[in-house]
Amino acid sequence: MRNIFNFVLRNNFWITFLCLLIFCLYLIFNHNHFHRSKFFNSANAVSSKIFSASNRLQSYVRLAEENEVLVKENARLRGLAYNSYHHVNGAVTKINDTNYKQIYAYISGRLINVTLNKQNNYFTISSGKSDGVEKDMGVISSNGIVGIVKDVSNNFSTVMSLLHKNFICNCKLKNEGISGPLIWDGVAYNKMQLTDIPTHAKLKKGDTVLTSHLTRMFPEGQMVGTVDSWERKQGEGFYTVNVLLSVDFKKLNSVYIVKYFYKAEQDSIEQHATQNDTRDN
Repeated sequence: MRNIFNFVLRNNFWITFLCLLIFCLYLIFNHNHFHRSKFFNSANAVSSKIFSASNRLQSYVRLAEENEVLVKENARLRGLAYNSYHHVNGAVTKINDTNYKQIYAYISGRLINVTLNKQNNYFTISSGKSDGVEKDMGVISSNGIVGIVKDVSNNFSTVMSLLHKNFICNCKLKNEGISGPLIWDGVAYNKMQLTDIPTHAKLKKGDTVLTSHLTRMFPEGQMVGTVDSWERKQGEGFYTVNVLLSVDFKKLNSVYIVKYFYKAEQDSIEQHATQNDTRDN
């Protein structure tokens, strides 16, 4: 209390001045219509700017949460896309639920770690067994394919990136319909090589490269990249096409894990066929 009293004594002139100033302003704005309207207009302008800034700040804070919701919604919508289904009866002329069977579904995920400067690159995603992720599932982004799930824990998964010496996926030239294995030569992080392309193919820079029907990890027609250049090595009867990837791994954030419903059945019958060949030999 004594400190307050001493403060008032030391600053009594300033306190008196402020009190008189407030009183004068009250008289001016209360008895003068012009000044009162100007005051309220200015106050409204200032408050609107404060509220706008506050709303922008709140929107920014909620951005990560809203983005997560959008990613999950995109995963659901991808599962409804035409290339997630196949015909049950090829003779039908009208689309309905009984004529189509779903073969792919999608699980959303987010990158939490990634490597780009190695010969064998991996990245980690924040989805695991508890989300339905399993080993050997394909992983895509909104811009194209990005890798294959290799190891899974309850809440995380490691993914073998396209930028891995052991990665291989059958892809095709959109215009020509010719397919071949897609591999990485370990040089540039944004380019891969489409091999075994016949020399009669009419190649053109900028042509689209997509996943083919010969790969089961990804739905047919998923974006891979575009033709950048090609070469034919001496003594070979095929082109090697350099593909400029549509995915920028340095900017990759959200991904979708592809669930193929018939993987176990296909694995079983193919393994059975291999075992029969071994017995026959």
